[in-house]
Amino acid sequence: MSLSTLILTALAVGMMFGTVLNTTFPLAIAPIDRYLLAPIGAGFLRIIQFVVVPLIFSSLILGVNRIQGTGQVGRYVLKLMTCYVVTSLVSLCIGMAVALCLQPGAGVTGFTLPTATDATVAPDAIDWLVSLIPTNPVGALSSGNLLQIIFSAALFGAGIQLAQAKAQPFVELLESIYIISEKVLSVILYVAPIGVFALISSTIATQGLELLIRLSWYVLGLLIATAIMAGFYLILLTLLKAEPVKFFQSLVPSFFLGFGTASSNAVLPMVLQNMQEGYGLRSEIASFALPLGTALKRDGATILQGFNAIFIAQIYHVPITPSLLFAIGLSSFLVSFSTPGVPGSALITMATVLAAAGLPVEGIAIVAGIDRLTDGFKTVLNVVGNSSNAILLSLWEPAPPKIEPALIVAPVPSELRH
Repeated sequence: MSLSTLILTALAVGMMFGTVLNTTFPLAIAPIDRYLLAPIGAGFLRIIQFVVVPLIFSSLILGVNRIQGTGQVGRYVLKLMTCYVVTSLVSLCIGMAVALCLQPGAGVTGFTLPTATDATVAPDAIDWLVSLIPTNPVGALSSGNLLQIIFSAALFGAGIQLAQAKAQPFVELLESIYIISEKVLSVILYVAPIGVFALISSTIATQGLELLIRLSWYVLGLLIATAIMAGFYLILLTLLKAEPVKFFQSLVPSFFLGFGTASSNAVLPMVLQNMQEGYGLRSEIASFALPLGTALKRDGATILQGFNAIFIAQIYHVPITPSLLFAIGLSSFLVSFSTPGVPGSALITMATVLAAAGLPVEGIAIVAGIDRLTDGFKTVLNVVGNSSNAILLSLWEPAPPKIEPALIVAPVPSELRH
């Protein structure tokens, strides 16, 4: 069985096991989750995070090193950010439009809302921009802060290009780190089905399907918005003749792993592998664009923020005015670029969106229970969006033509000319 088939099988079996525990053996949920499912799931996420930092740091620097000149690096970043802004605006409009059309909050009743929430408010834009600059590159690596790692890698990449030949030993060291990280990842993926089984079983066993049924209209709306955005990328890649069928087929293992872990950071190593080996994305584009997109590009979070804000406004019977829609849209768009790629992170940043729009922050409590069950779909969309934008960059920046060696023709001796 292929790895993708094994992970899909583990997902299905985990859902069934969690459902049986929740419905038939409620007293066994706490001990089984505490001593078996939760430790295995948490351990699997940690062991994947173990390889993420060295893989991202080395691949980013090697990717920058393959790009000739700091001007070309800046051009890559500018073009990527242009793609990110345009596609994020599309995903935001889709999420808000689906929420306005379906009105998932209109029929939600029976929830007792707390008077306060313990959600942490995300920092404002200025603090967030300043936080991108690490005071210590080793500290950025040890903390696993992807944005600071990207900033550090960009500076190291620029320094390597300026140092030229004297930096070659460091480049060779990074190439070794990258290859070793890939081999470690191949070993880790052997236990991926077990980790995915534990994660999905724990979620369904502890939270159950009752909340999913009560918020079925809400879940359906999120799935519709996610499917529409994925369809947008499918149409875009088709129009650009970027082999969309091959694209989606190559990412099947990443989709299953992303759905099971609900973490964009955790699935990044497999996305790098699938896009280079399966799809054939150029290495200098993949090693540069995919880590950057993992830190910044969150189509799933963008849809969720706008959708949730309108959902909560509908529950509290807040009039949907143009000014409210503008506040929700602007705050959701900005916050989406600072959402960490870990499970449940959107709930933390959601407080900022609700506060900026003047909506009750207590509404987070309504969707907190269901978030983990929908987080997998958002992660899959994040993978699609990040990889699609990397392809857009590769089409926007075509590979330089290969220079064929000139054919040298020897002169014909004069005695043979006649």
